[in-house]
Amino acid sequence: MLNIIAVGLGGFIGAVCRYLIGLIPINEVTVFPIKTFIINIVGCIVIGLITVAATKNNTLNPQLLLFLKVGVCGGFTTFSTFALETAELMKSGNALIALVYMVGSVLVGVGVIFGIEYFAIK
Repeated sequence: MLNIIAVGLGGFIGAVCRYLIGLIPINEVTVFPIKTFIINIVGCIVIGLITVAATKNNTLNPQLLLFLKVGVCGGFTTFSTFALETAELMKSGNALIALVYMVGSVLVGVGVIFGIEYFAIK
């Protein structure tokens, strides 16, 4: 039951943070969904740092890790929004932007986590 509460509270915090970032007025002159892209990359950075910290310190509370990784990061990042925006870009005739967004999100997101883990271990 504690695990469920930890994930739920973390999810609440992550979702509220995501919502607040979505309210930031960014002058979007292109159709590229920059806010979702930034949210997902920041989420990758945060979950990468949490993973490194957990690897280096095996005394971290398991509920804290669930709270941070599954709750906060899971509530903050936006894969479903990413998928919806990609589909909308494709339907509106912006297939090249959709492709750049998909590939960029995956490559940068995975690259950030790999880089954090690789350099933290050295």
